Amino acid sequence: MPRVCHFSGASTSSGWVCKYRGKAKYLGGVGIKTTSRKKRTFKPNLQDVTTVVEGTPTRVKASVRAIRQGLVIKPVKRKFAYTRRIKNGEPV
Repeated sequence: MPRVCHFSGASTSSGWVCKYRGKAKYLGGVGIKTTSRKKRTFKPNLQDVTTVVEGTPTRVKASVRAIRQGLVIKPVKRKFAYTRRIKNGEPV
């Protein structure tokens, strides 16, 4: 599976790591200079979760941001109230 959130579409993005030297002007220096820049990647915090997709429980990758926002609906694990009625053939 790709490293992409099923709900928000968050995926790996790229950026820069910058190293600086010098003293800031407001502290009495002549300013901060950039001494090096390197490419780096930002990866989303993805978790494998079981969620209800189109009525069926499915395992997908979801970012923690999507889980916290409530976009992930987890299936009901057990049916405590209905198991005895289903076994006896009673209507629910």
